[in-house]
Amino acid sequence: MNDRALIGQEMAGYHIEDIIGKGGMAVVYLAVDPRLNRRVALKILNPLLGEDERFRQRFVLESRTVASIDHPNIIPIYEADAADDGTLYIAMRYVNGPDLRRLFYDRGPMPVSQVNRIFAQVAAALDTAHAHDLVHRDVKPANILIAAHTEGDHAYLTDFGITKHRTSISGLTQTDQFIGTPRYMAPEQINKERIDGRCDQYALACVVYEALAGRLPFERDNEIALLWAHLAEPPTPLTTLRPELPLQVDGVMMRALAKSPEQRYDTCTRFVAELRDAISGSDHPYRLARPETPQKAPAERKPGRRKRKDAQTVPEPAGVAGTAAGGGAAGAATRASGAKTGRRGGKGVLVGAGAAVVAIVALVALLVTFLQGGDGWKSYPGSPAVPIAFQYPEGWTLQQQADVFVVASPRVEEFRTLFGTPVTADWATVNETIKSSPEEATGLYSQTLDTLDPRGGPQQLQETLQSSLPGTVSVFSEVVQVSVGGQPAVRLEGSITDPQRGGQLDFTGWAVELPEEPALMIYFCAPGRCDDTVANRFIRSVSFGRS
Repeated sequence: MNDRALIGQEMAGYHIEDIIGKGGMAVVYLAVDPRLNRRVALKILNPLLGEDERFRQRFVLESRTVASIDHPNIIPIYEADAADDGTLYIAMRYVNGPDLRRLFYDRGPMPVSQVNRIFAQVAAALDTAHAHDLVHRDVKPANILIAAHTEGDHAYLTDFGITKHRTSISGLTQTDQFIGTPRYMAPEQINKERIDGRCDQYALACVVYEALAGRLPFERDNEIALLWAHLAEPPTPLTTLRPELPLQVDGVMMRALAKSPEQRYDTCTRFVAELRDAISGSDHPYRLARPETPQKAPAERKPGRRKRKDAQTVPEPAGVAGTAAGGGAAGAATRASGAKTGRRGGKGVLVGAGAAVVAIVALVALLVTFLQGGDGWKSYPGSPAVPIAFQYPEGWTLQQQADVFVVASPRVEEFRTLFGTPVTADWATVNETIKSSPEEATGLYSQTLDTLDPRGGPQQLQETLQSSLPGTVSVFSEVVQVSVGGQPAVRLEGSITDPQRGGQLDFTGWAVELPEEPALMIYFCAPGRCDDTVANRFIRSVSFGRS
């Protein structure tokens, strides 16, 4: 269904008032429980998830286990069950306050006193969950809610819907997909080893570091380099970024961020207590002089980083939103040559002023064709659920998935199914198309997404895409400010990879700021098969609001 269509309706006995947030796995609504006359946060999972019986059983069992835990800093769960139509839902306390991600975004690094106060609460909540043999596996700022109380900030740890028993294997689901966020993921999760509460401690240490420094201990340009840093590289010492802190703080952080869980603290509370003592300096009578201005660490060469010199050198015609689509070496070579990907060879090289004139004339003709419209393209007028109008090639088919997203492609059914099941996506059919008919492994994808933050930077955008798109998402370009449909937007390039068999789609994506909900639009293709003309025609045709 259209997510907003539930507003004003009832679901499992709850009257739905508004949308609070939305991600790839669920939509969270503000709802009222008329039986007790109280407001609740009602998380309704993607109906496709409920089709997996093993997932349903684990979801209900572990949600009820969390609900049985009575701790002031764990979000109270009132009910977790399946509705009459099979839809899975969780009703929990509604917290009228921001999450830490929003606080970081609005205010930057936090005062030391606030860090001590908030993370002592979060650590206590995690240790309590661990005592019940539950591992959260996705500790991050967005899952820590802050409510203002008369005695100060009160923290709630939430989103226990993807917890896992401590004897389970790493962050993998039943279908062997990662659960967790790469920016905060412990090495043992990445290595698919057995996990316990110390993987949550590692993630908590990453969040604490971010709260104090205003940046993460590991920041890399792509997911591969980021995961490698978690596995093998030391974090930047925190005191180089907050020089007023005692040097002993670095020792505490290094231990909590140790690559081996055996080298970390035995509990999260112990870690936070050691950090508090190190910050206070009460047990450490000496402090070394530090420079007043922290020196930025030198740039590092990251493993797996793609060199993309052409990204800054290819000129764009004035007034055109977005540059050439496509990622990887093949896409880069195409953009450098100014040709459509897939074109091969050539009988000579034009040089001199004459060639430049010919190229300019051809470009102008191409732009006129795009801007005035032309044969061979159809129009999608948008809908109340996906109010994004655009054009797409005439030979493609367009389908809308349950009023959640729209996809257009020569193989639309394959990609509708793939994008419709981001958590349990089966890439088998798409992989075969990529191999046997790569020119048809392409398409356009559009949706509105409440959790999307166009100003969030490459890593935050990657996290949002990771929760909304199938497979493993990697962003390997700088975020570029553009305009789409007259609205401010950013463009980025990356890839979506099948984590099991290695099949890959390259993409160019646009995140657009809109008054209601941000919009996400993607042009995707098989590696080396991206067509710049399609991407540019598509994004220039976009308008917002149902026509």
